[in-house]
Amino acid sequence: MEPSTVAILADDLIWSTRLADLVRRADRHATVVRTVQALAAALPEATDVIIDLTARTFDGVSAVEIAAHSGHRVLCLAQHDDVALRKRAIGAGADRVYAYRLLAERGAETVKAWLAHGAGGAAQRNEAAVGSAPEPARPAEGDA
Repeated sequence: MEPSTVAILADDLIWSTRLADLVRRADRHATVVRTVQALAAALPEATDVIIDLTARTFDGVSAVEIAAHSGHRVLCLAQHDDVALRKRAIGAGADRVYAYRLLAERGAETVKAWLAHGAGGAAQRNEAAVGSAPEPARPAEGDA
C-alpha cells in the first residue's frame, strides 16, 4: 500500500526541506508547494497538511481555512511568541500550531505523533487544538 501524502505549504527553502524530511521519516509521502493555488491543487491527493504561517508570499491563515474546510487536518508552524497568529490559525481550523524551535529540536517525534493521531473531522480538530494530542507532540514550552 502506498503511503499517504502530506501537503506542505512553505515558501522558505530550509523549512520546506526540513518539513518534507520529517514527513518522510514518519513513513509518509511529502508534496511541497509554495503557493496557496498549488496547495489547493494538491489537496485531493493529500490526507494531511502542514503550513508555515510566517511565510512572506502567501496568507497562511487563508491557506488553513482552505485546507480545513476541505476536510484536511492541518498542522502549522509559527514564531513561539505570536499568540495572535496562533489563535487565528486555530480559529481557521488548524489542529495545532507549533513553534519552530519544537520542530527543530524534536521534529521527528512530534510530526510522527501528530500524523499517527489520525483524522476525525472538525470535532477532533477542535479537541486536539485544546490539548488532546499524544504527549510526545505537546511539550509545554514548544507548543506555540
